[in-house]
Amino acid sequence: MDEIINVKRSDGSFSRIILGNTEKHLETLLKGQRVIAITDTNVYKHYKHIIDSYEHIIIGLGEENKTLSSVSDIYDSLVALGADRKCYILGFGGGIVTDIAGFAASTYMRGIRFGFVASTLLAQVDASVGGKNGVNFEGYKNMVGTFNQPDFVICDTDLLKTLPEREIHAGLAEIIKAGLICDAGLFHLFETHSFSDFYQDKTLLNTVIKASIQIKAGVVEQDEREAGERRKLNLGHTFAHAIEKSSHAYLHGEAVAIGLCIAARISEKLGKLTHEETERIKKAVERMGLPTETDIDTETLFNALKIDKKKENDSVNFVLMNGIGNCTVKKLSFDELSRLLNI
Repeated sequence: MDEIINVKRSDGSFSRIILGNTEKHLETLLKGQRVIAITDTNVYKHYKHIIDSYEHIIIGLGEENKTLSSVSDIYDSLVALGADRKCYILGFGGGIVTDIAGFAASTYMRGIRFGFVASTLLAQVDASVGGKNGVNFEGYKNMVGTFNQPDFVICDTDLLKTLPEREIHAGLAEIIKAGLICDAGLFHLFETHSFSDFYQDKTLLNTVIKASIQIKAGVVEQDEREAGERRKLNLGHTFAHAIEKSSHAYLHGEAVAIGLCIAARISEKLGKLTHEETERIKKAVERMGLPTETDIDTETLFNALKIDKKKENDSVNFVLMNGIGNCTVKKLSFDELSRLLNI
């Protein structure tokens, strides 16, 4: 049965997260509108039969395309198509596509309406939900962007069939993160099930996707623009972004998995997590076939960390774990982080 999770926006309206069939819901949601879809070459190859129903703009693959230059190309295409404020932008793809499409829609003609079809696990549980739209700048993650929630996000697990296994592994890292933030029961599922269980059991996968979306939706409703509570969603991401800046070898979810393990070790050293809990987190990450550490040298990581968009002067708002299923944000100086990691 299809389900809808409503996320209240600052103006009192709702962004709808729809767990259900893509084509059925698009027909209803976009009826009577002039739609311009933004997608990438790979998604277009798999879902040409849907995307060809609309005018469309196709962008390149990979993080290297998540730039202001790509957004500029989209503006050029929108102008060439004669797009005006009554047009509707449909971002159809993974997190890179939805980030770019949401940013382009939020800024073209000072903003036009948009919605998403999230075609990857990472996009369904994190990237397309919550209204953060942005692009990278000079290699630094999401340095330019907006807070603007889509009208809807369709999360259809049937679309995940076309994903490489590695993408499923990576997407599960964000669900583990959600459990560590505020749902010990959700985290425990990763201690009692194997990756194959999640990969083969659609009901189980739907259960954790829904739980993760509900957690993020609840946090976003409290703090849409990341003034306080929403910072907790950055658990594992401080070092993850530094890893991604320093190396192209990792998918975002893989970097998050490593970041979670680093955050666990730091939390343990500060007396907020027991050694047993740190080991449980590491083992759960390993069970999902995800990395727990990186061979990037620490000096390189710290140089990238010091350009993080969440830094303030010589410190960063760092998310720590108070046991499993609870977390807090603490300002840590770079010197203190270095000491805690014995750098």
